[in-house]
Amino acid sequence: MVGIINYGAGNIRSVCSSIIACGKKVFLIEGWHLFKKAKIIILPGVGAFDDGMKVLSLKGIIKPLIEEINNGKPFLGICLGLQMLFSYSEEGDCKGLGIMKGKVRKFRVKNNEMKVPHMGWNRVKLLDSEDTLFFNIGDNQYFYFAHSYYVEPDDSSIVAGRTNYGIEFASFIKKDNIVGVQFHPEKSGDNGIKFLKNFLEGKWLR
Repeated sequence: MVGIINYGAGNIRSVCSSIIACGKKVFLIEGWHLFKKAKIIILPGVGAFDDGMKVLSLKGIIKPLIEEINNGKPFLGICLGLQMLFSYSEEGDCKGLGIMKGKVRKFRVKNNEMKVPHMGWNRVKLLDSEDTLFFNIGDNQYFYFAHSYYVEPDDSSIVAGRTNYGIEFASFIKKDNIVGVQFHPEKSGDNGIKFLKNFLEGKWLR
């Protein structure tokens, strides 16, 4: 059973539909008591960092979420869900979950042709071209992005893929039971569904 944390993010329905398309059952985590029901946890995200953290706090979700992740439950953070894993964000001058050390920074693109937010299709360059999460997808393939901020991890070893948009930034991170992507697999067509299937099948954990 896949649990998707519901904190009002606008892309929850499309994430649910994509998980169902992968052949998995899904439910919404509305409060801390539902975490034990989930075999896999997904934290999606569209919106502001500080607003998202505030809702997680009001719902009493932060502490049990950190415990579930630290106990080894497979976790996927999408876009804002990736960013909230980190210690601090410039967006709202706000603390994150602190599961990953590092900051979330706003794009400061000098080239006038590069607009913020970064919105549309862009490539993900893998550090390991045979990464099991990209099985049947391959390296340097297109995914859909929509964001004004990006993560800057303290530990570069967790970065598994990068994307160039004026600067090169981490668009795919992986550590132990944790995966985070800056792109939106639920909006990325066949590549997105393949990525989600690879994540849900769990071979990347072995």
